[in-house]
Amino acid sequence: MDNPINKFKVWWQESQVNSPLNQKSAVCVSTLDESGFPSGRFVDLKAVSDTGFVFCSHLNSAKGKQILHSSKSSMTVWWDHVGYQVRVIGHAQEISKIEADSFWKSRTRSAQLTTTAFEQSAPLRSESLLATRLQKASLKFEGQSVPKPDNWGGFIIKPVSIEFLTFRESRLHLRELFERTDDYWSRQLLQP
Repeated sequence: MDNPINKFKVWWQESQVNSPLNQKSAVCVSTLDESGFPSGRFVDLKAVSDTGFVFCSHLNSAKGKQILHSSKSSMTVWWDHVGYQVRVIGHAQEISKIEADSFWKSRTRSAQLTTTAFEQSAPLRSESLLATRLQKASLKFEGQSVPKPDNWGGFIIKPVSIEFLTFRESRLHLRELFERTDDYWSRQLLQP
């Protein structure tokens, strides 16, 4: 398969079948902080297209601020149950407001309320405030739809390279590296 995006979509679909994972679309996204240190966290992969890999977040969260500082980002996936690992390196940028609205509407009410009740990554004075703030948001929007906060949206990682690893018990893992130049993908095998 010469198009790594298509290969990713096939692997993603395969990973969903009879998956033992609770968070079937969880991927680790890493960004760089202002001191140049990498910072990784798991997010829910929302969509994949020829343009890139989309996840959503508060725009002023730690990852949002880090992406504003440096667009250099990566994404790592490990689907142990099918023996697949994928590593993506690229540049992240904010998705359009229309796309963000669409992803917001697809979220569960519970996720919308939690997002509305909190400022992701901001300090929290006490664990007891978690339930209190969520309850306030629930009462505020009782019987009505939860509006998308202005500071909530998403990011797309536009890949410059994608590496696929097919795990083998023999440790002779198949590693395929795709690198993008303009609109062309080149493929190279790597040693295990």
